[in-house]
Amino acid sequence: MSNGDEILFDKGLPIRRAVLGAEYVDASMAKADDFMMAFQRATTTIAWGWAWGDPTLDRRTRSMLNLAMLTALGKTPEIKLHVKGALTNGVSVEEIKAVLLHATAYCGIPAGLDAFKAAHEVLTAEGALVKAPVVAPGPRKAKAAAKPDKPKKKSRA
Repeated sequence: MSNGDEILFDKGLPIRRAVLGAEYVDASMAKADDFMMAFQRATTTIAWGWAWGDPTLDRRTRSMLNLAMLTALGKTPEIKLHVKGALTNGVSVEEIKAVLLHATAYCGIPAGLDAFKAAHEVLTAEGALVKAPVVAPGPRKAKAAAKPDKPKKKSRA
């Protein structure tokens, strides 16, 4: 690893731990053998040190972008991980929903459905969603009886 890569790795690791959770990141690093450690170093250096380490966009914005891109790619496990990260970064449930709806419009219903299911699972597990009781729709009310037309006044011509 070059000195520049090492600098980006050292910059990216604390960002990755802050967004995804230290426990998750530390476990990923600890269980990586030599083969998988190459990926751990690459993702920490490139995604977290270089991309997330750029101060141009704040972490909330980056989280929302990630959710949209991961929806487009159909990467459900990563969506789950980044929904939790989005909450950590201050993205509200309503904002997560809006991002996923926006992504659904551009990526298609199947991709959106998978993303919504993944996000729902995480939001529920994190206690961010309060399950409202399901209320069955009531019987449809009959349309109000049409009022008879008022007779037209005859014009005096």
